[in-house]
Amino acid sequence: MILLDTGPIVALFDPRDGDHAVCRTTLASHRQPMVTTAPVLTEAFHILSPESVGSLRLRQFILAGGAAVRPLEEADLRRAFELMEVHSNLPMDLADASLVVAAEQLPTRRIFSLNRRDFSTYRIRHGHRQVAFEFLE
Repeated sequence: MILLDTGPIVALFDPRDGDHAVCRTTLASHRQPMVTTAPVLTEAFHILSPESVGSLRLRQFILAGGAAVRPLEEADLRRAFELMEVHSNLPMDLADASLVVAAEQLPTRRIFSLNRRDFSTYRIRHGHRQVAFEFLE
């Protein structure tokens, strides 16, 4: 399973994005199910703009099952806010925090993100230990 961050989503659905080709190539070389979160989608749609072709294609991709979308339940939101406070020096936004929360709950630590600087700092809580994200290459 692969967690999908905002940067690759935008790059995949906006051919003018400088990372479009590399994100398409990376994604084509991996066949695991993808998961993202509602805050990540919100951020991606904001960047793509509602009337763009990329926005339309992203909606079609999600509705066709291209990636599962995890909502934030109240406990998830509390954990996300806690993480945002811990990483306020970066600062961590809600989209990033929601992916860390998802990684803590799902059997994965693999992430497709263009934001290596921040995600290399974040740690996923698994029981009593902290583990790092594994980046999709």
